[in-house]
Amino acid sequence: MTLLEICLDDVDGAPVAEDAGADRLELCADLRSGGTTPSIGTLEAVLDSVRRVGVQVLVRQRPGDFVYSAGEVRAMELDVRAIVAAGAAAAVPVGVVVGALTRAGAVDREVTARLVDAAAGTPVTFHKAFDDCVDQLAALDDLVHLGVQRVLTSGGRATALEGADMLRELVARADQRITVLAGGRVRADHVQRLVADTGVGEVHLRAVGRDLPGAQGQVTSGEVVAAVRAALGADRETA
Repeated sequence: MTLLEICLDDVDGAPVAEDAGADRLELCADLRSGGTTPSIGTLEAVLDSVRRVGVQVLVRQRPGDFVYSAGEVRAMELDVRAIVAAGAAAAVPVGVVVGALTRAGAVDREVTARLVDAAAGTPVTFHKAFDDCVDQLAALDDLVHLGVQRVLTSGGRATALEGADMLRELVARADQRITVLAGGRVRADHVQRLVADTGVGEVHLRAVGRDLPGAQGQVTSGEVVAAVRAALGADRETA
């Protein structure tokens, strides 16, 4: 069966997504700006609220591009270590989600290696910075060599469905050396076709319900999660 990952920044959304059929969560802060690193308190609250699903934690210093200063890289290293420490006693698997590029549009191998090293064996996902890479097939090879376990991508297009051709190429190139996680406006009405057309074994989406008042953010919808889970099949995967 296909693994279902739900991206969220609302603490209360974690058990909602789990109960509705998510297999894994990506925990972020401030998704309206593209997502940044959540606080350790937020992570601990989420870990206290779930029983089964794994939690991947975004490490991103700021919104904007993925070219980072030396100080920003150091801060992300420390964030990775803090997340690993917070997750050490968790009842569910915890991983980190990172991404850094060069100005030429390639994976920043030096920065990525430092973040993988800081993770100290904790699973690492490379986030959608990957979609800004000029040569995605070469970038995938770089990530394999750096020891990254998973890459989140829409195949370089606005949506995963539009990027299906590249996703299929990436799955073939990965050859089980790294997991291709398809994300980018994935919805229940096309997720089955996306999986069939690309061969991906994992999909990622933001299950948006209603907006909270003002600038408080958005609520994770159990109904949206359940609809995608039903479209994929009821059996759950292990995160």
